[in-house]
Amino acid sequence: MAVTRRLRAACAVLLLATVTAACDTEAQFAPSLPPAAGFRVDDGTLKLWTGTPCSGVTAVTLIFETAGQGDQDQVWRAPKPGVTVERMDLLKTAGGSAPDTGGPLQVQKPLPTDFDWTKATSIVFYVSGPTANGAREDVAQLLRESPNHPSDSYLFGQQGWMNEADVQRENKKSFLTVCTPDPN
Repeated sequence: MAVTRRLRAACAVLLLATVTAACDTEAQFAPSLPPAAGFRVDDGTLKLWTGTPCSGVTAVTLIFETAGQGDQDQVWRAPKPGVTVERMDLLKTAGGSAPDTGGPLQVQKPLPTDFDWTKATSIVFYVSGPTANGAREDVAQLLRESPNHPSDSYLFGQQGWMNEADVQRENKKSFLTVCTPDPN
């Protein structure tokens, strides 16, 4: 009888460990640190800074999440083998893409002409080509706080406003830029 109780207790512990492991909320391939890209708005233009160069980029995608209205996305493409992306003017706050710089990244899928990205709740950003992580940014915070920070500072998600020295110091310590390989 004592053996049966011990066997049942051992099975219960094993079952609990199995269920707990199966309910792990971390994504299997989630990076060990939160990924982030920098955004700011200057002179009516949404600007991107990846924090570190992203080489071999064949596409840049922005997804604007808008509660109750559906998501909208804009996609830029470059021919293979891709290009290096670090800083990029993305969109005007008045609507439409930022002026074409004549570079290899060209808008392939524009936003609808009547879409106002400044009314979105968040921006999701990712690149295609290199191994990279996506990033998300709060649009209201970005629009509200950009005028209060120097032009060399960008909002890097939960990390806050960072300049080049901040990014160099904190990348791989408290966060990962979108194209920084996970150190773990």
